[in-house]
Amino acid sequence: MKRELGRYKMGLCCSDKLRMNRGAPPQDVVAVFVDYTQGGNHMTAEQLCRFLVEVQGETEALVSDAEKIIERITSERHHITKFLRHSLNLDDFFSFLFSDDLNHPVVNKVHQDMASPLSHYFIYTSHNSYLTGNQINSECSDVPLIKALKRGVRALELDLWPNSTKDNILVRHGWAWTPPVELIKCLRSIKDYAFSASAYPVILTLEDHLTPDLQAKAAEMMKEIFMDMVYFSESGDLKEFPSPEDLKYKVVISTKLPKETLKKEKDSGSDVSGKSSSEDVSADDEKAEETCHAKNEEEETSEAKNEEEGLNKESSSNLDLLTYSRMILIPSGNARNGLKEALTLDNGGVRRLSLREQNFKKATEMYGTKVIEFTQKNLLRIYPKATRVTSSNYKPFSGWMYGAQMVAFNMQGYGRALWMMHGMFRANGGCGYVKKPAFMMNKGPDGEVYDPKAKLPMKTTLRVKVYTGKGWDSGFQRACFNTWSSPNFYTKVGITGVRGDRVMKKTKKEENTWEPFWDEEFEFQLTVPELALLRVEVHDYNMPEKDDFSGQTCLPVAELRQGIRSIPLYGRKGERLVAVTLLMRFQFV
Repeated sequence: MKRELGRYKMGLCCSDKLRMNRGAPPQDVVAVFVDYTQGGNHMTAEQLCRFLVEVQGETEALVSDAEKIIERITSERHHITKFLRHSLNLDDFFSFLFSDDLNHPVVNKVHQDMASPLSHYFIYTSHNSYLTGNQINSECSDVPLIKALKRGVRALELDLWPNSTKDNILVRHGWAWTPPVELIKCLRSIKDYAFSASAYPVILTLEDHLTPDLQAKAAEMMKEIFMDMVYFSESGDLKEFPSPEDLKYKVVISTKLPKETLKKEKDSGSDVSGKSSSEDVSADDEKAEETCHAKNEEEETSEAKNEEEGLNKESSSNLDLLTYSRMILIPSGNARNGLKEALTLDNGGVRRLSLREQNFKKATEMYGTKVIEFTQKNLLRIYPKATRVTSSNYKPFSGWMYGAQMVAFNMQGYGRALWMMHGMFRANGGCGYVKKPAFMMNKGPDGEVYDPKAKLPMKTTLRVKVYTGKGWDSGFQRACFNTWSSPNFYTKVGITGVRGDRVMKKTKKEENTWEPFWDEEFEFQLTVPELALLRVEVHDYNMPEKDDFSGQTCLPVAELRQGIRSIPLYGRKGERLVAVTLLMRFQFV
């Protein structure tokens, strides 16, 4: 039976004495401890197990699980030998509640169905994944690729360009002053770190500005480096994508099909209208492609002088291009013939459509439900507009609420939009694939689909209580705060999600303390909890100057674990702030 913590009364008469100093347990924690120990001074494994089941909602918890918790906490706090670890006192119990690895706020393992097609999942996606900073003159490197993979990002982007002598392949940001990095270095790093954080497939989206010869060379590099990790398509006419489970430990290629392949399919009568030869590219990109193929024609003219050599080279090139084509599991498309056609065109196969954020906004305004219908079967990738030269990001919910699987972000940036991205992909054990809500994939009896613009009724209420926090004196440099006094912390708590669910609230400020105690409760009414994130930010009130940032996190509401939970906080760029933690309570009512 679940218990509502707000109803606990037993033991509150003594709680003020037990909270005589900062850092002592809140009243709710004292009340729970007194209730489950029946007024005793120690909590046994059996009593702790009851607490886990009834208050924390961990219905599968066993006494053996409680015994492991007791052993861990008492060994860390008291260095007691194994045979004497039988129970927790109040401070031990409070220490357990504050442990983010023993009492984490969200489900920390893969638990969703992973056997549906790729189009059924939101995919952790980065944009210009090789850039170390801004979009104009920052360095191209394999280091951002490694960082992204370690964080759990599953879709990386590489822009492939010929070098100056046209005999090798570089990764760089086109039409900018970014020093390049060799493709082979990037591929080797991807191989080494591809599955360091997740077993599920890595998708490489390639912006291909190569000649056919260099496309063949790229294919050879990927074959040589990835070996059996790279996925080869048995058929070029997929009716639906494989599942993440099917593609475990695989590297999947997504790019435009080579022009030669498209020409052959067209000549043979195949319908390739859904497999376009380019992305949603700019005029500059088109110019680059024309230049690239013009130079290729010059090479072909030169080769024609030696017929035998040319025939041999053509045969080898065709074979390599066939290999390159078979590597492309996810062919990319564009919107050059108009958004409506791009979203409704269906040749029986599946593809990826890429749109800049402003084009995507136009698509949702004009064809909102068509976008939903398109993403039920195909992949939709959104990427930042060209004016985001500082590597800033757009609001990711603009994509997720319309079913866009690949909301591509500048991972080297920072800010609230990126915090939301990190928060979304803390779901499903952080594996980089989050199952889209069923209502986004369903169709009604007349073929109708979910309409993000429709007004929806309230589905549930989330009750959040912010108790206390600790760790700033060790997790932050003290220079980050006012030199002459202790911080004046306050916490902002809110929801981001669909338009009707967005709200932010805040606690009072706790003055002159490194261990603030707020004990404040908030309620949030939700219409689409499946797409909601809980936002938490802590700031140090610093009048008359700007308040100091003191930590943040975003958590998927659908995966919040009920009860009293430890909430680890992160820095501006998403790095874990060691030891900085909040204690909060979650209830759905």
